[in-house]
Amino acid sequence: MPQLHLDPDRALPPDPATRELARTVYAATRSLPLVCMHGHVDAALLADDAPFGDPAGLLITPDHYVTRLVHAAGVPLEALGIGAGAETDPRAIWRTFCANWRLFRGTPSRYWLTHELVEVFGVDTAPSAATADQLYDELTERLGRPEFRPRALFERFGIEVLATTDSPLDDLDAHARLAGEGWGERVIPTFRPDALVHLARPSWSSDVAALAKRADVATDDYDGYLSALRARRQAFIAAGALATDHGHESAGTTPLGDADARRIYAAALAGQVTAAEAAAFAGHMLFQMAAMSCEDGLVMQLHPGVLRDHHDEARRLYGADRGFDIPVAAEFTRSLRPLLQAFGRHPALRLILFTVDETVYSRELAPLAGVYPAVRLGAPWWFLDSPDGLRRFRAAVTETAGFYNTAGFVDDTRAFASIPARHDLARRIDAGYLAGLVAQGLLDLDEAVETAVDLAYTIPREVYARPA
Repeated sequence: MPQLHLDPDRALPPDPATRELARTVYAATRSLPLVCMHGHVDAALLADDAPFGDPAGLLITPDHYVTRLVHAAGVPLEALGIGAGAETDPRAIWRTFCANWRLFRGTPSRYWLTHELVEVFGVDTAPSAATADQLYDELTERLGRPEFRPRALFERFGIEVLATTDSPLDDLDAHARLAGEGWGERVIPTFRPDALVHLARPSWSSDVAALAKRADVATDDYDGYLSALRARRQAFIAAGALATDHGHESAGTTPLGDADARRIYAAALAGQVTAAEAAAFAGHMLFQMAAMSCEDGLVMQLHPGVLRDHHDEARRLYGADRGFDIPVAAEFTRSLRPLLQAFGRHPALRLILFTVDETVYSRELAPLAGVYPAVRLGAPWWFLDSPDGLRRFRAAVTETAGFYNTAGFVDDTRAFASIPARHDLARRIDAGYLAGLVAQGLLDLDEAVETAVDLAYTIPREVYARPA
């Protein structure tokens, strides 16, 4: 029967001399606390602390990294528990996944899943059609134990702080419950206003009406809308938030004049906004969010360059976040210039830039971070948080931006059990990159160790800290 195993030197450089150096660097970071400043775990998971239901519901159905690859092989998403008429038997879903285990060879999902199975759940049965039931039973037995409930795993993972991602419309009840039990500084919200700044969204009008109720501020005009957003930002800060997050297709930040902004907002309320006006307003609101961050100190995270819901029918049938978000070419230099002209040297702004377009690493992002005090580079994101993607990031940006104009690793996941695997991979890749600099005589070993610790722990803690 095939067995799963984790090579202790996985993802480290193959050259023996460099690998030995990398082992020394990695040893300094492997047990450091996890600082998880951007992710999509639901705070209610930890507030409720209920046992996980079954292996498929934990590891398969909610993870679009997993489901998209199986679907690409022709397996209906319904077979993975997604959509109307979906398979409801978790054992059947698990069998489908195990029968397609080979599809994950060479992918970061294979790394994360193997780490989860071996390190988190203590099983070594390799997934396959023949072993699916045995593995399902082994995992089900583990999930029934108290030590595998969410808070127990949180402690075992060594998570120091975990930031969730939340709509301004969220009542933050789960965060309030956690705070009441002493977890308020360990699980914190992040303010993500996307639904409220993209005027062409079908639900925008109802969402703006809901914003007015949640903030207790009228949103029947543009000025009230801004006031309501400011009020919700303050509510998030009171709940422990350290950052905002913005998922736009474009990084455009050209501000509108007040008259134009008011006119477009009124047109949207009347259901008469054009696509061009909506796009212009979205860029204008990124500028406004930067201005608000200068006022209240929330770190601003920007994730542009993705065409969301590429397949209309898939969105209709299965909803958002089902693997059909596809990267597009990104442009930052001109797009961010209005924002950076106004706030790029403002002492209260910290703007963290993410991309899934590697072509801009050395041409645009590293030079921007290498001169503007407000700018930091976010970790490789989404399709790039892979061993080679992480290596390419360091190779492309370090010579221009250095290590200390980056923001540390973020796991960006809703797959709770994969969090330690993702941080472990990033630490191994950084150890290998730093070891290469030592082997070339470009860095001393003690400097490499110090830098690795900073990348894994010190930098994200400092970048996301509230301004003094």
